[in-house]
Amino acid sequence: MARIGTVDSCLLIAYSLLAFCSFITSVSSWNRLSDGALKKLPSPGDTLHPDKGKLLKPLLIPRVVNTEGSRKALRHFTTFFSDLNWSLNYDNFSQPTVISKDPVPFANFWATLDPPWKTQERHQGEIGRLVLVAHYDSKIEPAGFIGATDSAAPCAMIMHIAKAIDGAMRRKWAKMEKDADEFEMADEQGLMVLLLDGEEAFKWWSSEDSIYGARHLAEKWESTMNAAHSTYKNHLSSINLFVLLDLLGAPMPRVPSYFKVTHWAYQHLADLEIRLRGLGLLESGKDHALFLPDRDKTVFPEGLSIEDDHIPFLKKGVDILHLIASPFPSVWHTMNDDGAHLDKQVVNDWAVIVSAFVAEWYGLEPYLTANGDGMSTISKRLNKTEL
Repeated sequence: MARIGTVDSCLLIAYSLLAFCSFITSVSSWNRLSDGALKKLPSPGDTLHPDKGKLLKPLLIPRVVNTEGSRKALRHFTTFFSDLNWSLNYDNFSQPTVISKDPVPFANFWATLDPPWKTQERHQGEIGRLVLVAHYDSKIEPAGFIGATDSAAPCAMIMHIAKAIDGAMRRKWAKMEKDADEFEMADEQGLMVLLLDGEEAFKWWSSEDSIYGARHLAEKWESTMNAAHSTYKNHLSSINLFVLLDLLGAPMPRVPSYFKVTHWAYQHLADLEIRLRGLGLLESGKDHALFLPDRDKTVFPEGLSIEDDHIPFLKKGVDILHLIASPFPSVWHTMNDDGAHLDKQVVNDWAVIVSAFVAEWYGLEPYLTANGDGMSTISKRLNKTEL
């Protein structure tokens, strides 16, 4: 106990010395995965299959705000992240909408996996996080709309990513605690999964009729202050990168790089796709058109972005990596945006590419296992299916 107390005191000193830097993840400190490590990444297998996938199938229902479908989705997330033993949080609020003068209930959800030495309340202002984001609501019209790409599949992809890196993250942190390097421990980040409600417009998209959950949460986090002298002054500033997944899972996706300030992160993601594809580790195959074709982009025209859940956070200075297909899938906002029109290989490949990005962000190579933490690795799965 005396040693733990000493480490804790040193951590507080280290936190203050590191306060000048919001996060250390950069091109110079990036932890590139070897080819061998890429092969150890867990495969989604059939968990993202529209008919039998335990992560995706429960979400392929209408999920309109404040309906039983929405509540079923929320219970699905709660059960999944509870089983992983992540910390769960809910942002329940009500407000009028364009179709109701009476307040309508909304529910944002987030789950966090943080270094165990930073879980005490007094350390909350010292936790920077990579945040993986999707919205889980679906459009009110047409009646019965499912929204498989928009955004049931992205939610399920993020769930797979969380499970894929969970064991490696915990092994890394156990070793860090054993080594007791106070400065490394002070600098270590957590991971957040954020699933937002009320992205869709009830009538027509406008600044008032859209992204209800994102607008509410960005305001709330900006005004939720951490203790004085914290590294991060409020909840919003602790977001090191906001990675938003939307309209993913349709065939032949093309995701541009939207923001110059986060193009470095896009480049890392694009490099991973190229490497995984070259190694034959993506189910869509070596010769498939790149999902992320803008690796070498140099010109970023002002004002060219897509309105989505990131907007309230972007306006408040949060760095955004927006993973949304452009052009939009042909099924966008139609009844054909369902499980039958998903490309199962593309869905799995998105989950693998972003898993690799998260593994590199946190430097997880030494902590990946040959058995995929009980899940088949992508290398073994592809060998079995001969894809």
